[in-house]
Amino acid sequence: MIGLDTNILLRFLLQDDPIQSPIATRIVETELSEAAPGFVSAVVLAEVAWVLESRYRLPQSDIAAVMEGLLRLDVLRLEHPLAVAAAVTATTEENVDFADSLICLIARDAGCATTLTFDRRAQRQTEFSAP
Repeated sequence: MIGLDTNILLRFLLQDDPIQSPIATRIVETELSEAAPGFVSAVVLAEVAWVLESRYRLPQSDIAAVMEGLLRLDVLRLEHPLAVAAAVTATTEENVDFADSLICLIARDAGCATTLTFDRRAQRQTEFSAP
């Protein structure tokens, strides 16, 4: 297994760089396999979501679809896959921020009763609380 950084996933997903995108595509489509998958950390997923929202102005529903697609790739192993899947559902059904949802769901899985935040939008989710 090898780890994949945010920029590898973004070049693969966006196909926006004439040099790096084909390399990222080759890695994902031919060098990775179920037996030798690529590892994607929760940090990388949060960064991908942030870039897609802030730079590419994708709506949360599209970001959720991207994350769902990554979950379905047999050649990738996502950190906290159940939390990622739950964050996809929350993002789709409740129109909340994917990265915020992922943060609080991972914290919940770790045994946290709540996650404190100053972010008023995030506080709409039941797992977040104001300090």
